[in-house]
Amino acid sequence: MKNLFTSESVSEGHPDKVSDQISDAILDAMLEQDPDSRVAVETLVTTGLVVLSGEVRTDAYVDVQETAREVIRDIGYTKASYRFDADSCGVISAIHNQSEDIAMGVDEGDEKEQGAGDQGMMFGYATKETDSYMPMSLQYSHDLLRKLAHIRKVSGEIPYLGPDSKSQVTVEYDNESNPKRIHTIVISTQHDDGIEQSHIKNDIKKHLISSVIPSDLIDDETILHVNPTGNFVIGGPHGDTGLTGRKIIVDTYGGRGAHGGGAFSGKDSSKVDRSAAYAARHIAKNILAADLADECLVQLAYAIGVAEPVSVNVSTYGTGKVSDVELADAVSKVFDLTPAGIISRLKLKTPGFRKTAAYGHFGRDEFTWEKLDYVDKIANAVK
Repeated sequence: MKNLFTSESVSEGHPDKVSDQISDAILDAMLEQDPDSRVAVETLVTTGLVVLSGEVRTDAYVDVQETAREVIRDIGYTKASYRFDADSCGVISAIHNQSEDIAMGVDEGDEKEQGAGDQGMMFGYATKETDSYMPMSLQYSHDLLRKLAHIRKVSGEIPYLGPDSKSQVTVEYDNESNPKRIHTIVISTQHDDGIEQSHIKNDIKKHLISSVIPSDLIDDETILHVNPTGNFVIGGPHGDTGLTGRKIIVDTYGGRGAHGGGAFSGKDSSKVDRSAAYAARHIAKNILAADLADECLVQLAYAIGVAEPVSVNVSTYGTGKVSDVELADAVSKVFDLTPAGIISRLKLKTPGFRKTAAYGHFGRDEFTWEKLDYVDKIANAVK
């Protein structure tokens, strides 16, 4: 029996990711004008229609309809044949004011006492099996779709591609749980009508797989499925309704580690669903970079309206150089884990969240929570 693990990713044109990007683009637009905006916006997309809902409290004025259209246009839904395009789709807004009951627990008196925007538990995970400290199966799933989008939007090497696509990568591990080879790759990509499936598969092998997956991880036994249903002309919001927050495992660690259940997109960082998940990843990654473990899962938990976390837990799956309890104690001493502390440390009032809404929130050096800037502090705290 082989030791296999699989993760998936979806493209920026997948209907759920269209929704995530619209929600985060609205958040960015509000933060641009008012960094203290409170935002919880969710989006539904379907054939010819976008529905915006949620609650906000902001001094900003944002044309949410035009913001949604700009996102849709940038993704590539610009053809009437897609039955969902930036210029002709309807956009309905049902966004209203934030609840006063929620605001009361989250508003800052003394900024340090800013309470968590909700209760819940958040997880951050890191592993040494890739340079990005991400699971290999998810890293390559994301990489394949980022490259496919580049081919579609920039290089034009495969001219018949549509915006909607999915990937899945299965990694085979040796007896020591080290990545050994790529066992299976699945690529499903929207395409223009009338294109032969054999032609699509050859193009995917030539222009995509070989440019993303290292040759030493692929062999003659590696399985490649391309559009296994046989056709993928109808896609995007016309093919399947999209909703904000339905791809939380794609957004995080591809099924590795754990997930507290809260989605990220469309939420400002007073919502610890988002900010504490980023903080937990930051901690886990720095623990590994300090060579204190080879794998790490950090859990933070909060009560609504309370600034300090109710618990901090660290698990190194038996790979830790010191005990998990010692690591958790060091984390509590080194990191300010109040919402205000996290927001300040990771600069989470700065617009730029739309970039997170496709191809994963983690494993990309452009984000503040991916920085290895606490390695020495954690190492010294353990000593």
